[in-house]
Amino acid sequence: MKKVEAIIKPFKLEDVKEALSEVGVEGMTVVEVKGFGRQKGHTEIYRGSEYTVDFLPKVKIEVVVDDSRSDAVVDAIVKAANTGKIGDGKVFVSAVLDAIRIRTGERGADAVSSS
Repeated sequence: MKKVEAIIKPFKLEDVKEALSEVGVEGMTVVEVKGFGRQKGHTEIYRGSEYTVDFLPKVKIEVVVDDSRSDAVVDAIVKAANTGKIGDGKVFVSAVLDAIRIRTGERGADAVSSS
């Protein structure tokens, strides 16, 4: 199994969600996060004072899928989240050693498939 984590721009969440649904992803975890990469931050003026916003709002999506589906999931995320501009985000793929469905005690791939 693989865990696919994507950090994307918040306004692309619906596009990514639809793209994942089209490739058969039935569940995901979504978290609102803040961070920066090469994009750094930006300066804003508030009540006449200029200040720097270091951390930009992003959305983190986590999906655990069978190894055979990870490339399709990554491709769907990259295609749906791409705007061609700096700050589009990143996708990370890591191995998942085990998963346990709490309700039934199922382990491994059975724990992350629909039932």
